[in-house]
Amino acid sequence: MELVILFPALLLLITAMIQYALWFHARSLALAAAQEGVAIARSYGASPEAGRETALAFIRDHGADTLTEATAVASIPGPEHVQVVVSGRSLSVLPGAAGIRVTQSADGPLERFTTAGAP
Repeated sequence: MELVILFPALLLLITAMIQYALWFHARSLALAAAQEGVAIARSYGASPEAGRETALAFIRDHGADTLTEATAVASIPGPEHVQVVVSGRSLSVLPGAAGIRVTQSADGPLERFTTAGAP
């Protein structure tokens, strides 16, 4: 008799754990893509667009089915920094339900040449 009461709660707990794992994996993928994008965009002579394309290519190559509706935006918020923001949705355990929204960003300094005594 107790199993009848505990079984739905156990199923709900297992479903929640699987959903958390899917969300965490999508979040990790978005962060790795943003970091790859920054690594390219911060290179000397590179454009933010190259970083955006690199981030999207990383998602396509490593988990397009894990992070759906993926978008990437690269920008230069300051004179010496570049930022890449990757967004998307994790997979959902429940059929027909939208996944959890995931947004991760990475930034880094732009590579540039300087002369002695210059900032």
